Amino acid sequence: MADKIRVGIVGATVTQGGSGWGANAHVPAINALPDFELKAVCTAHEDTAKASAAKFGAQLAFHDIDAMAAHSEVDLITVCVKVPGHRDLVLAGLRAGKPVFSEWPLGANTAEAEEMASLARQKGVRSLVGLQGRVDPAINYLRDLVAEGYVGEVLSTSMTIINNHQIERGSGRVWQADKAMGANTMTIQGGHTIDLFCHIVGEFAEVASKVETRVKQWRNTDTNSMVDVTSPDNIAVAGTLRSGAVASVYVAAVPMGGSGWRLEIYGTDGVIHASGAGGAHFGPKTIRGAKKGEQIAELPVPAKYTVVPAGTPEGPPANVAALYTAYAAAVRAGAEAHPNFDDAVQRHKLIDAIVSASEAGKTVRL
Repeated sequence: MADKIRVGIVGATVTQGGSGWGANAHVPAINALPDFELKAVCTAHEDTAKASAAKFGAQLAFHDIDAMAAHSEVDLITVCVKVPGHRDLVLAGLRAGKPVFSEWPLGANTAEAEEMASLARQKGVRSLVGLQGRVDPAINYLRDLVAEGYVGEVLSTSMTIINNHQIERGSGRVWQADKAMGANTMTIQGGHTIDLFCHIVGEFAEVASKVETRVKQWRNTDTNSMVDVTSPDNIAVAGTLRSGAVASVYVAAVPMGGSGWRLEIYGTDGVIHASGAGGAHFGPKTIRGAKKGEQIAELPVPAKYTVVPAGTPEGPPANVAALYTAYAAAVRAGAEAHPNFDDAVQRHKLIDAIVSASEAGKTVRL
């Protein structure tokens, strides 16, 4: 591996006023890591490209994704724009033979995700998807506790995430009301947390579900008009895991008072409770547990689970930096990176199964 992996990013734009995921998560993550360099920025227009490159300290500015993807000094393409824009940008990078890191959801639907995963395999390049819950220190500690038998055989497990929902939003975000755009409570909040749930306790074997849209309209604060909503905001899943454990997941976006994330795991030999005030795929979490005959007590996350350097900004940049760190380790080892586009397709298919089970009113086997 060269001294540094040179990243070209699409979606870190100075005109976002610092509010975008690219500016707030990816740029500080890359800057914190000795194995990486933010080499290039690509936006839709030449003026914003130059301004963004200057703002974030990138040497190169592009307003043509094909030109950035073809540049010899760009080693990795990162795509962190709105979900409907992922496909074309990711495919441009892959066609140029470059590895691509795409934010989650990979595509607006499973067909798009499969197309991108297929081309990555054909080109023989690494891919990475932003399911950063898999590299969160607390989540990986939980996964190891289960795998190493802390609770014995898992009998039942449940997860809930209930966060506040913006039912009044500007034109820049009101497009998420349309479920066809692929960015909603089911795919984002649900996709991230269901992915880390499966990462900890294992994959579903079958699911029954109820997927509903309870808030039927949002107000566009820019136009003071009401927008019809088709994106779901309440997802209830019940099923069994491949291990045989009974599992339930409840994901909801509510107007106020959301209680955050909670995970419970009950086994033959012990119990684990975990919780966090916000999104489960980043941010602080508390883990408590007990084996038979013990009182439930806090289980601090060992320091070895933190893989990013000291000084890495907390919050969203921390786990994004951990994903980049995992990618660099894969490059050094000559191995595939994870979570990759094939992992993303698996998660898209689980989301499809949950939706299908709700629409059909029956259990769906995976």
